[in-house]
Amino acid sequence: MFMLRYRLNSKFHVNILMKLVVAVIQPTKLRAVKEALAEVGVERITICDSQEYAQRPDRVPIFRGLEISTDVLRKSTLEIAVNDDFLERTIETICQVARTGARGSDGDGKIFVLPLAQAIDLKNGSRSKGAI
Repeated sequence: MFMLRYRLNSKFHVNILMKLVVAVIQPTKLRAVKEALAEVGVERITICDSQEYAQRPDRVPIFRGLEISTDVLRKSTLEIAVNDDFLERTIETICQVARTGARGSDGDGKIFVLPLAQAIDLKNGSRSKGAI
């Protein structure tokens, strides 16, 4: 586990355990993932349309008898700031809902987990865990 020490002032040190979960998923799974995350208590999500560039020489799509180039694929990117107690349930929910089929398939997406040093709510000025 990654633990980050954040210095509030010269006297106190507080261990902040927050993560930024970045999930790149199929756009067709977006609604189901949002609903499933809301059911487990994750309700604040930033969603961006994105494109994935991937060279897949083993896959050559054919449309009406012609080979077409599809190196750029449409994706949805979710950015979710969570406290450590929400991390595993967030990852598990995304994995279960965003996967296609029982074993998954190429292009289902990826999840990245990054340490988050600080979060500040602009509305009321709360910081760290209180802001997310």
